[in-house]
Amino acid sequence: MDIQQCIVTDPGICGGEPVFLGTRVPLRTVLASLAEGDEAADILRSFPTLTTEHVRAAISFAAAAVDDMPYAG
Repeated sequence: MDIQQCIVTDPGICGGEPVFLGTRVPLRTVLASLAEGDEAADILRSFPTLTTEHVRAAISFAAAAVDDMPYAG
């Protein structure tokens, strides 16, 4: 699934914070869970409206954000 089809922003949902399409689960929440060491299965149990594709989209989003960072080396 394409990131843009999976992660959306809408001023009427969670104040415009990026969420996963069809849910009110913020991208930030999933990224924080992954950063804390939670596995995809743990996240999916905690947020039953999410799918494996949503978790993959979160990881892809983070990777793309790193690619967009200026290199200071």
